[in-house]
Amino acid sequence: MSMFRASTSAAVAAAAAETSTLTGAPTMPITECDGRLFKEALLGSLAWLTINRDEVDALNVFPVPDGDTGTNMLLTLQSAVEDIRELDEPDLSAMARRASHGALMGARGNSGVILSQIFRGFCVGIGSHTAVDAKGLARAFREGADVAYRAVIRPTEGTMLTVAREAAAGAEAEAAKTTDLTQVVRAACEAAATAVERTPEQLPILKQAGVIDAGGFGLQLILEGFLKRMLGEGLATFERPATQHARPKEVQAPSAGWGYCTEFIINGERLPVDDVRKEIQRQGDSALVVGDDSAIKVHVHTHEPAVVIGYASGVGRLTRLKVDDMSSQHHRLQGESVRRPASTKHLAVVAVASGDGFRRILESLGVDSVVGGGQSMNPSTEDILAAVESVPSNDVLLLPNNGNVIMTAQQVAELSKKRVRVVPSRSLPQGIAALFAFDFSANLEANANAMSHALGQVQTIEVTRAVRASEVDGLKIAENDVIGLLNDRIVDAGESPQGVVQSVLKRIDAGKVGTITIYAGAEAPEAEREALCTAIATQFPKASIELQSGEQALYPYVVAVE
Repeated sequence: MSMFRASTSAAVAAAAAETSTLTGAPTMPITECDGRLFKEALLGSLAWLTINRDEVDALNVFPVPDGDTGTNMLLTLQSAVEDIRELDEPDLSAMARRASHGALMGARGNSGVILSQIFRGFCVGIGSHTAVDAKGLARAFREGADVAYRAVIRPTEGTMLTVAREAAAGAEAEAAKTTDLTQVVRAACEAAATAVERTPEQLPILKQAGVIDAGGFGLQLILEGFLKRMLGEGLATFERPATQHARPKEVQAPSAGWGYCTEFIINGERLPVDDVRKEIQRQGDSALVVGDDSAIKVHVHTHEPAVVIGYASGVGRLTRLKVDDMSSQHHRLQGESVRRPASTKHLAVVAVASGDGFRRILESLGVDSVVGGGQSMNPSTEDILAAVESVPSNDVLLLPNNGNVIMTAQQVAELSKKRVRVVPSRSLPQGIAALFAFDFSANLEANANAMSHALGQVQTIEVTRAVRASEVDGLKIAENDVIGLLNDRIVDAGESPQGVVQSVLKRIDAGKVGTITIYAGAEAPEAEREALCTAIATQFPKASIELQSGEQALYPYVVAVE
């Protein structure tokens, strides 16, 4: 039994009351890192990055901002921690794999994707070991840096890649002299800090702005938090540093514009990772393509996001799609006082939705304005018209996403002075399917036709409760029964939402089902959601099952079948 394992419980119990500094030392050397120590140390990383997130964000001007670096790294790290938060696992390899998966699924922005690859490489270095010594930990740091370098198509020195490599070198040098893991991590921290301070000399664009590399500084903080927790410092004692790095100077944006930061995950089987990497590299800059033959995370800066998305959708099923206009982000960060023109896009999209989860999904797919409303709370003509008039384009696509809202939407199209085309989506799954057919490079009419055609590619199941007793097509329904609708038609009734969903799914030809997406409502219990996914996976073993949080009222489940 290692010395750390012998004292783990006492150290964790006393952590909140203990106070250490980076120059301090534990009472006993730590010679082995297992899964529990890794988890505790990673909690320290999360706490330290959380405290310093704003400072990292303030440094984020170059390269082109694709979202605040500190925030992106923090959200990625949070996702890694959430995957292991409830896991009590002494096996380091198992703990690291879970954290790596969480980081990949939650990766945001360029820096987040690189951080997820550092986690992935760390797992490679750990291998199947249940615990590692000083040399093993240093080896994992080295693999983390190496895998991250390989993930970036055109790696640049003076970035967090450099910091990762130098931190690993520092750890390796120290591991050759000591068996104490805290000394190895301390050496990695010191090497990272030195590398961060050198980044302006390696990247002229940083020197011009008068800043260090934001991603590199974020990685330094992650390592420092890792060490602080290893030394026994309680999370409650973490304090913001007294000194802060300089804020960036104002810089000139290229006249060509920044383009769009485009991110998504391609899901499927036997995915051609290398082919996807080559194609994404051809289609944009700052390209990152990572993953395996079942899931590929893509991040790219491009002036034609629709082309990238169109290519990727032909490779596999897309999830977690996000497109950000980096020009507007750059102007926001620079604090420009000049107002942008009212119409800055050649085409805009307005959609109606109920539920914060659905709103976030629609916004991530490029919808410019989401009008609250839907079943039992239909928005007024004035509500939708105000949204249409507010978007920055004279050409507008309008998605009602509810059969009861289509006529209102058509009325808005007649009233507005803008050119408005209604895509007659009768449900939110139909609206989402239409958005995947949206082509930013095409004109209003072409998009309206393509998106309208896409409506027929998805079937919608909605589950709710009957407000009164009735009989529909021979189906007797009692008040408060759970009822299931398939494409707006009541086809089933039962006692439980899960049972009704499964019953309605039986009406669909299993051979024609490729993807089933479950949008859970605000009142759907977490345990029931997971149970439903498991049951449907058994019912449709060849289908891809995805669970999303729609947070809609009245309907515990809305299901899209493609």
